Amino acid sequence: MKRIGAHVSIAGGVENAPLNAREIGATAFAMFTRNQRQWHSPELSQGSIEAFRHNCREAGFLPGHILPHDSYLINLGHPESDKLDKSRQAFITEMKRTEALGLAMLNFHPGSHLNLVDEEESLKLIAESVNLSLEATGGVTAVIENTAGQGSNLGWKFEHLAMIIEQVEDKTRVGVCLDTCHLFASGYDLRTPESFDAMLAEFDRTVGLSYLRGMHLNDAKQQLGSRVDRHACIGKGMIGIDAFAHIMRHPALDELPLILETPDSEGWPEEIRMLYGFTGE
Repeated sequence: MKRIGAHVSIAGGVENAPLNAREIGATAFAMFTRNQRQWHSPELSQGSIEAFRHNCREAGFLPGHILPHDSYLINLGHPESDKLDKSRQAFITEMKRTEALGLAMLNFHPGSHLNLVDEEESLKLIAESVNLSLEATGGVTAVIENTAGQGSNLGWKFEHLAMIIEQVEDKTRVGVCLDTCHLFASGYDLRTPESFDAMLAEFDRTVGLSYLRGMHLNDAKQQLGSRVDRHACIGKGMIGIDAFAHIMRHPALDELPLILETPDSEGWPEEIRMLYGFTGE
């Protein structure tokens, strides 16, 4: 079956995330494990960890249907050594928080070269960062999110993702999350069933469908290939509703967390109902 949800709030504690997800009718969800606008946060209390795990069980959320996201401050491809080390330590901390919560995956943006080194060098740094994080933790998969390619951000084409994965030593603990808005903005057309299937076939050839761990479902405010990351509500952007109807019926996406990051959180329950309506489930 399809597992549809949204990136929900952790206000009041991470233990509230599964409750917030259940309230909107979700069967999957994403969240931050801490304040994503700060480098440092208090450690998770044992009480919060136990309450989070309990609430997940009560609401029926399995670890494979939960896709936490790291802080946007982190840049695992930073060309300056002190700032790279700061990002790496923060990412390892986030991996350990994810592990403590009993979750299986941590989603992250690969990083940016900041026009200080070439793409290949920055991609190498990202892979090294992932290797360090996997060595320091156990059981959690590092899930790379494709980007829209704004500025100096890497990960906007499948070849970037493949180059990172190729250099990760433990390939059982690395995966990919595909964001539909980012795909469209970086030049991958999704608007028809044929174009979506062609995109997925290209992903399979270049990266490998076995690495796909989830998707972010967002329409796009800007045109194909704009390299501008601006999310729109489902069916209200340049991608259009037909693409999302096809995604909901695609067998390769069963049991993966399909996460809304659309701009109107008040509309998430209706978007989830609409998406489930396409599945016939």
